[in-house]
Amino acid sequence: MTSFSAALYHSLPEVVLALSILGILLYGALRDRPTDGLATELAIAALALAGFFVVFGQTMNGLAYADGFVNDGMGRFMKILILIGSIGTLAMSQDYLRRAKMDKFEFPILVLLATLGMFMLASANDLIALYLGLETMSLALYVLAAFNRDSVKATEAGLKYFVLGALSSGMLLYGASLIYGTAGAVNFASIAAAAKAHPSLGLTFGLAFVMAGAAFKISAAPFHMWTPDVYEGAPTPVTTFFATSAKVAAMAMLLRLVYVALPGIVDQWRQIVGFLAIASMALGSIAAIGQRNIKRLMAYSSIGHMGFALVGVAAGTAAGMQGVMIYMAIYVLMTLGVFAAIIQMRRGEGQVEDIYELAGLARHDRGMAFLFAMLMFSLAGIPPLAGFFAKWYVFSAAVDAKLYGLAVVGVLLSVISAFYYLRIVKIMYFGEPAEAFAPRAPSALWVFVITSALVLLFSFWPGGLDKAALAAAKSFF
Repeated sequence: MTSFSAALYHSLPEVVLALSILGILLYGALRDRPTDGLATELAIAALALAGFFVVFGQTMNGLAYADGFVNDGMGRFMKILILIGSIGTLAMSQDYLRRAKMDKFEFPILVLLATLGMFMLASANDLIALYLGLETMSLALYVLAAFNRDSVKATEAGLKYFVLGALSSGMLLYGASLIYGTAGAVNFASIAAAAKAHPSLGLTFGLAFVMAGAAFKISAAPFHMWTPDVYEGAPTPVTTFFATSAKVAAMAMLLRLVYVALPGIVDQWRQIVGFLAIASMALGSIAAIGQRNIKRLMAYSSIGHMGFALVGVAAGTAAGMQGVMIYMAIYVLMTLGVFAAIIQMRRGEGQVEDIYELAGLARHDRGMAFLFAMLMFSLAGIPPLAGFFAKWYVFSAAVDAKLYGLAVVGVLLSVISAFYYLRIVKIMYFGEPAEAFAPRAPSALWVFVITSALVLLFSFWPGGLDKAALAAAKSFF
């Protein structure tokens, strides 16, 4: 296999996405109408094709593009999760964008462009490739956050995300430059060798800045300040994209940084990750209690869940990485289901986002109320639903790594967070009935039903995800 054919083989999903972006962009530009649902359908087909190549077309691990790009088990696993989030976002967006008069062909193109950047993050094997993927993803997300130009909240969300995102990218770039200056290399394997041979203060400072940039992307406290406003202000499909695919890509970036580039200074980065985990779990569990807007509530919920996932990262073991990947897989399914339900909270032509608008839902629509309640129970980590297993894996990894304090704090804060999830269930089943919602959007309904069913049935077959995550984790160890 020549170097060109090898590079093409290892990056085939990315090539498919790049060509699809160009094709759909050309199609949209040549159309007389600015709106066209076919662009979304073509984008979903492109994502499905990329997913086919990830699952069936890449059976061998390898490096490409001067070792800056790696094709391995972890990357493929995370790419599948990214694709699930992207396809779910596009599927549930069609009816929503049409009602909001925002169904422009640029939307699926921006989702594809962001997904391409996320794929680069999941496979980055040096600091340059990592930064390239990060900016490709971020530039598309900046535009998506402010996609509803007629909304003051959306414009504010886009501006806030752009300003703070640029700051975080600058911090990450500064940290990367410190690491390069200290290690004398940008490749992760070379950085790991330098860190092991000559650990230094410059490397630790570089690590701190890079971790701050990564923490911003996963909205870990105290770098979470953009999350509630952006989640509330952005269109709901965009919020879904932020909460699923973007989170997975950022977590993949973090895993590569600490497990591949800096395994020799595990004591230093474990302290940082442990602090981020505790701060995120505490903030997400407590700050959400006072929220009435369901999208803001889900913003704090996502902060808390990233904190729980970071418990697995802090373990620094294969079991910890396995736990993180299982957690992210289950988190993506739960989050897609919840936001698909939020899109269906509609009366007339307008969306409603107050949690008390769910009052008496069990009397109007028993099926939706039951599935939504199951998603809330799962997010709270109540057995035997999928969310319980997600927390079980990361806490078990922390205990095995003798991080007993971190595990205990996580369990206690998980109990506290259950309050606001159970409050929503109480409102749905025992609140004074509000007006029934408008007829449901078919695309969002399918996403809601499928994800809810997977969350419900996970306990009957957890071994499949367990084995896939373990095989992916072993590519690092």
